[in-house]
Amino acid sequence: MVSAIVFVANGTEESEFTITVDVLRRANVKVNVVGVQLTEMYATCSRGVKIVPDTSLEELQDWETYDAAVIPGGLKGAETLRDDKKVKHILSTLYEHNKVVAFICAGTLAAKEAHIGKGREATSYPAFKTELSEYYKYSEDRVVVDENLVTSRGPGTAFLFALTLVEKLIGKEMSLKLQKEMLTASVL
Repeated sequence: MVSAIVFVANGTEESEFTITVDVLRRANVKVNVVGVQLTEMYATCSRGVKIVPDTSLEELQDWETYDAAVIPGGLKGAETLRDDKKVKHILSTLYEHNKVVAFICAGTLAAKEAHIGKGREATSYPAFKTELSEYYKYSEDRVVVDENLVTSRGPGTAFLFALTLVEKLIGKEMSLKLQKEMLTASVL
């Protein structure tokens, strides 16, 4: 079974997080929600929604076996994930082993900090364009795929981001099936 880690921290953007987890699970991807630096049993997201992770970063085992890792946006959450040494190690190791590493919105800051994909094409929330343009070939496309690096712009691109991950991990047929079932074709 295809598997993915989706990280969550206090300040994570909840719509980017939940849409990604939901769509991946609809595609039968085994998703492990991993909480990072949480003082409670839940993450308090950027708009106050509370999310209970499946496990903590400290308890995460066999992370090398996952097929993908995802960093959602939300500036505070993205900064926590960007600055965590173990998260950076997981991201860079999976990337080096040609696993999918995906970042949306401010999450792309974590890609840069983990030294992922220098010179490759990437995108992010527009506020980070200047900072990321020094490291990446910056694009303003809604979702950018450059080999195993997938990046996206923000909450409004979350469905396209998640469906792109499904296509990359499972295949185009499943992505199209989910687009039809979820009635997203008109917004993509």
